[in-house]
Amino acid sequence: MGLVHLYWGEGKGKTTAAMGLALRALGGGKRVVIVQFLKGAPSGEIPLLAGLGATVYRGKAGQKFVFQMNEEEKAETKKIQTANLQAALATPCDLLVLDEACAAWQLGMVDGPLLQAAVTQKPAEREVVLTGREPAGWMRAAADYCTEMHCCAHPYAKGIPARKGVEF
Repeated sequence: MGLVHLYWGEGKGKTTAAMGLALRALGGGKRVVIVQFLKGAPSGEIPLLAGLGATVYRGKAGQKFVFQMNEEEKAETKKIQTANLQAALATPCDLLVLDEACAAWQLGMVDGPLLQAAVTQKPAEREVVLTGREPAGWMRAAADYCTEMHCCAHPYAKGIPARKGVEF
């Protein structure tokens, strides 16, 4: 039986938890597909997970945050994100990680009905992981595991930028 996992909140660790589960699944002989919404810059875990057999879909129009994009860039990003999700859904897997799905949904950067169907109409045996800061109500309702990450302290507040190998 496949269940739905939701890692959400303002604290660090949502993607880390999802990628840890992907690593565990790969170690258990499972087929893993990862979609990273709204992320395009290099990140340390991606080449390793791909090298271990995970199929990874990621990328967006440029490296801007959505609030910095013009309407053309937003439309192109939504097109890319939707195509990535369609490709992921066409790839057989036991674990589907939808990293930053909450933001992609909230910002309209992916086809909404397709994302919702990927979770709520998944094959019974498929495990699905959602991550992000603020989940939609339907995401919380669909979650069998729901873990909220709280930020009690973060080095960014002290002016320490993201560090390679730790935050990316």
